[in-house]
Amino acid sequence: MIRINLLGRTRPKATRTSVPLEATLQYVLLAIALVVSGGALYGHYLLLDRENTKVAAHIVKQKGEKARLEQLKVQVDNFEKQKAVLQTRIGVIETLQRNRTGGQELLDAIANTVSRTDTLWLISVERKGDTLTINGAAGSLNAVANYITQLKRSGYFQSVEIKESHQDEANKAVEIFDFSLTAQFGLMQPGAAPGAAGTAAPAANTPPAGRKAGT
Repeated sequence: MIRINLLGRTRPKATRTSVPLEATLQYVLLAIALVVSGGALYGHYLLLDRENTKVAAHIVKQKGEKARLEQLKVQVDNFEKQKAVLQTRIGVIETLQRNRTGGQELLDAIANTVSRTDTLWLISVERKGDTLTINGAAGSLNAVANYITQLKRSGYFQSVEIKESHQDEANKAVEIFDFSLTAQFGLMQPGAAPGAAGTAAPAANTPPAGRKAGT
């Protein structure tokens, strides 16, 4: 379409707003600063993520090592308990061998009654005359009762009486019952005269050697 200017005036040219160079530089520098800051933050994030991965892997490794050491500790504790039981039994037997006055029968009788009772071990055995004071420990009260039964069934012990039995409060992790009992050893050594040193007196209702019951 052709436009005709009838007024004969010159149309003013459209004015353009010019942006100052200083403001343009500020925008550019701001944009550059934002890009650099974003890159730095992203790089720092990647570094932290890498470190976090290493720490997590180290924690998993340490947990595995801790579990292995805990299993090893349990095995060592069980070994120490078995070692203590064996040492206690050996100590009791050695004490009986050093101080025995009732012959091999007493030693064998005590060893047999203990071996027939599970989760029970002796701590000390004292003898005054024919009276034995037996101190020990067991994993349950049933084990103590079974041991008393074994003493009575052995034929070597009479008047078996429990003096005390209580749970050991010092060890909370394992249930242990300490006990103390008395018994009369009722056999004489073969060929030994009654009342001789190293000879146990005959038990009640047991006739002396060479004498019939009721004589």
